[in-house]
Amino acid sequence: MKEDLIKLKNIISEQQRRLTECAKLSSYNNPPAHFKQLAFHKSLARSRWVFGGNRSGKTECGAVEAVWLLRGIHPYRPNRPDISGWVVSVTSQVQRDVAQAKILSYLPKSWIAEAVMSEGRKDCPERGTIDYLLIKNVYGGLSRLGFKSCDQGREKFQGASLDFVWFDEEPPEDIYDECLMRTLDREGFLFGTMTPLKGQTFVYDEIYLSDSPDVFTVTMEWADNPYLPAAEIERLSASMSAEDLETRRYGRFADGKCGLVYPEFDPSRHIIEPFGVPPKWHACVSIDPGFNNPLSAHWYALDGEGNIYVIAEHYEACRDIACHSDRIRQISRELGWEFRSDGRLAALIDSAANARTLSSPHSVSELFYKHGIYTSPAPDKGVLTGISRVKEYLQPSSPRKIGIFPCCRNMIREFKTYRWAAGDAPVKKDDHALDELRYFVCSLREGAREREAKTAVQRDKERLIKGITRKK
Repeated sequence: MKEDLIKLKNIISEQQRRLTECAKLSSYNNPPAHFKQLAFHKSLARSRWVFGGNRSGKTECGAVEAVWLLRGIHPYRPNRPDISGWVVSVTSQVQRDVAQAKILSYLPKSWIAEAVMSEGRKDCPERGTIDYLLIKNVYGGLSRLGFKSCDQGREKFQGASLDFVWFDEEPPEDIYDECLMRTLDREGFLFGTMTPLKGQTFVYDEIYLSDSPDVFTVTMEWADNPYLPAAEIERLSASMSAEDLETRRYGRFADGKCGLVYPEFDPSRHIIEPFGVPPKWHACVSIDPGFNNPLSAHWYALDGEGNIYVIAEHYEACRDIACHSDRIRQISRELGWEFRSDGRLAALIDSAANARTLSSPHSVSELFYKHGIYTSPAPDKGVLTGISRVKEYLQPSSPRKIGIFPCCRNMIREFKTYRWAAGDAPVKKDDHALDELRYFVCSLREGAREREAKTAVQRDKERLIKGITRKK
């Protein structure tokens, strides 16, 4: 009896020790939650990237993701007993001080079957530089995690077959390409956590601006980390230059020139899952015409609380108005959009489209009318006024929000790249979708003011007239 009690006591002590060992990993998802970290872990994209400021929580993402995969305990992905992966750091010293230290903080020693060292003793891996770890998988196998540094050169990244690669900070392009090859035969994936201090490199062009469903990106800033004191954030922000704030606080790609027009745009907040939009929310089709440049058209919905939803997109260059009109009418029919009684679709357009030029006897608006689209000129409130009104919808504290469906890829791309020029005007490039967004927002605000200026009796009278007209 006494022996049984001692055995039971030892079992309980061992369980308590193991719980204490992995307490940090167990508490990772507990409140206060870092919601952008959770979005990263939940994504099933083959390429996932966190662009974050210093101390925003980005490295925690990479370390926890790696440990979950290696242990076979990932809550959002299929698990296997023999995972093989790499952690890629900028240098071996950075590996030891950052990625390696973070991995070991989530990895109790009882989970490590073997530590092979490049430098130091294997019984004390935290004080040396690790070559690779063999980690006990909960399914009974052994997972392998190798540590690599970019200063080793591309040749050291050849030959392996991997399930995943974690880039802790931005790698050179040749090493990135080599690591991508390592994951092909096992249908593996890449993920990266980085502060974009190098500016607009290949990562910016190929990953951040990518509209592929296989690429997931999220931007983290200090305020997203619930563990950073607000007073400390404000104190440090006040001491930094505007360019340092862009990268080191907000995790944005700087180009050494002027900043983004819409830094408030946050893909994790403003890109939303598509849903069935009620026909009564259908508000407007807005068009920014183009010939050699792209023509941009988007379909906007508006709910009862004044929230804007961008639900469909047509964006194409080097087509005539007949082709654009056919496509715009086709998308409108697919969405169940209401057409006018004469069979034409009503749309908003740049006010300049009403002007005739020496090259054509017809204005752009007249050409659209000929091809089945009745266009109304957008109120000309000026670019800066329009930008200011769009910004109101992007603010986290705004009572009215804007949500963009993922299919509107070109609008999303323009939000990410639209920048100020040297003066008080944006760079006139890749702005077609954002121009017609301004048209819609300005017309909406104008219409709201007109409604507010009318009395309740006037508004009731208008509704009655419209009802009588429809019956006829």
